[in-house]
Amino acid sequence: MTDVDASALRDEPVEVTVTASELVYEGRVWDVRSDTFVYGDDEIVRQYVDHPGAAAVVAIDDRERVLLIQQYRHPIGHRDWEIPAGLLDIAGEPPVDAARRELAEEADLDAERIEPLLSVFTTPGGNDEVVHIFLARGLRPASATFAREAEEADIRVEWVPLDDAVEAVMSGRMRNGILVAGILAAAELLRRS
Repeated sequence: MTDVDASALRDEPVEVTVTASELVYEGRVWDVRSDTFVYGDDEIVRQYVDHPGAAAVVAIDDRERVLLIQQYRHPIGHRDWEIPAGLLDIAGEPPVDAARRELAEEADLDAERIEPLLSVFTTPGGNDEVVHIFLARGLRPASATFAREAEEADIRVEWVPLDDAVEAVMSGRMRNGILVAGILAAAELLRRS
């Protein structure tokens, strides 16, 4: 085996011939599809969650603290720690605008600067969700506060030193995948600057 030029590594889109696609379940937030497609010499059937995608925000204040929220998530039976995030469920809304909207809705904050941090496929073997994660700086109170309902009604908001959040991730105390990716990417970006 030879060494590979790591700068050349990247995810590669592949065009396949889809011979059948069936809506198996239509949900309130996402659907389940069953696709039959040709890959190589094989015809393959795969079911997956058809997801609209999401945007998330790593908000860091002038004291290098990161905004974390905690809320109940029924599928895992936990109140997990997260970064503000939400679905790309408004037609035509750019991900950066969705990120700003979620920061305001979940934490009552606006950001002077918001820039792309990274994008992740959350579970590529089971859904087509892409989450666009942004870094927000220059934080200030939002002009309006939002009424929160359902699982968001008792959101807990905490400002945590970024290094402590990294330690919580690395020790396995915080396991939300979007939080993990966002916190580690933000810490690395700030380390490099």
